[in-house]
Amino acid sequence: QLQLVESGGGLVQPGGTLRLSCAASRFILDYYAIGWFRQAPGKEREGVSCLSSRGGSTNYADSVKGRFTISREKAENTVTLRIDSLKPEDTAVYYCAAAPVCRNPVQVPDYRYWGQGTQVTVSS
Repeated sequence: QLQLVESGGGLVQPGGTLRLSCAASRFILDYYAIGWFRQAPGKEREGVSCLSSRGGSTNYADSVKGRFTISREKAENTVTLRIDSLKPEDTAVYYCAAAPVCRNPVQVPDYRYWGQGTQVTVSS
């Protein structure tokens, strides 16, 4: 019931689009905000977006705003991160996580439960 599982990563050419999915229990989706993070080689884990449990509040990091879209498909028990116009600098392991609130900025200490991550590689 506390498990989160990411999927959808892979090798994509620059300019392409990916949809990452975070599968979680209905309990988590009912009571927790979902955040997306990424960690590139040699860099700190970066919060990129979050969505409140009721879907009324979203946050995006300045570095991804306009290209990343977070959404909830509650009937499917998933939260999706759509990434458009992929850039090589988007290459990272992407994680989803659950927190009591969707706070700006999206920061690691707020998040209690974490998935294992999915690798996104943007390269020709």
